Amino acid sequence: MEERTLETDDGGRLALYSYGTAGAPPQRRVLVVGGAFLTALIYRPFAMALASGLGDGWAVDVYDRRGRGQSSGQPRGYSMATEIADVRTVLGATGGRSIFGHSLGGSVVLNAAAEFAGTEHEASKLAVYDAAVNIEGSINPSWLSGFEEALNAGRPDLAMARAKKGLAPGSPLARVPEPVLAALMAVVSRTGVNRLFRELMPTAVGELKAAMEEPLSAADFSGLPAGTCFLVGAKSPDYYKVTATRLHAAVPGSELKLSPKCEHGSVPAAVKELVSDIAGYFRA
Repeated sequence: MEERTLETDDGGRLALYSYGTAGAPPQRRVLVVGGAFLTALIYRPFAMALASGLGDGWAVDVYDRRGRGQSSGQPRGYSMATEIADVRTVLGATGGRSIFGHSLGGSVVLNAAAEFAGTEHEASKLAVYDAAVNIEGSINPSWLSGFEEALNAGRPDLAMARAKKGLAPGSPLARVPEPVLAALMAVVSRTGVNRLFRELMPTAVGELKAAMEEPLSAADFSGLPAGTCFLVGAKSPDYYKVTATRLHAAVPGSELKLSPKCEHGSVPAAVKELVSDIAGYFRA
C-alpha cells in the first residue's frame, strides 16, 4: 500500500491510499469513493480484492473524505461542491479517470462526473453501487431533521436509532419502537463498526443533507459516460433500486445490474461476486 497526503484548494488535506501495482498508469487506475459513516480503512479489504481482480498493472485509489481518518474536517460552507472539488483533486494527483462510488460516495461521483463532462477530468468509466442520491423523490430524507436534532441535544443514542431507521425503512430494525432502539444503540454504539458509526455522525449530518435532502432530476445526469454502470444489491433497501432504475432510464447506453446475493454493506465486505463484477466492468 502507498499512502500520501494531498493538499486541497481550500487549504484542507486528503489522505490517499493506493493498492495494487505501484506506479500504475492513469488508464489502469480506479478511484473508489466511500459512503457515510465509513473511513478509507474500512474499504481496504475491498480495495485490495478489487486490485487483485483487476490484475497486474492496475491500482485502486481510496481516500478519506472530509471529516474522517487522516483527512481534514469539513470546512465552513461545506456542500456537495466541496466533495466534487475533492474528487477533482484526487484525479489530478493520480491521473485516473475510472471512478467507483458506494452509497453516499455514489452520490458524490455521480455529481462529480456530471460536472466534469467535457473537461479534462471527464470520467472514462463510471460505476456506482447503491448510490444514495435523491432522484425525483426516490429517497425520503424526512428523518434527517430528527437525526440532527438528537445530535444537537447530546443524544447520540437517539440519533443513531433515527439514522438506522431512516436508512433502512421497512426493515425489522425500523419496526422497533424508537425508545427501545435508542436504548439498544446506547449499548452497542461503543463496539465494532457501530463505534465508528457513532464517531462519524456529526460529519454525516452535512454530507447526508448535501446528498439526499434536495431531489434532483434524472435528466441532470443524462450526460454521464455511455456505459455507466448502476449496480444495486438485491437485498439492499428498495429506494436504491428505484434510484438506479430512474438513472439508468435517463443515461443513454448505461447498464443496470442487480447483484442477487448482495446487500448494502457488500462493498466494504468485499463480497466475491460483487468484486468480480466491478473488476470485470473496469477491465473491459
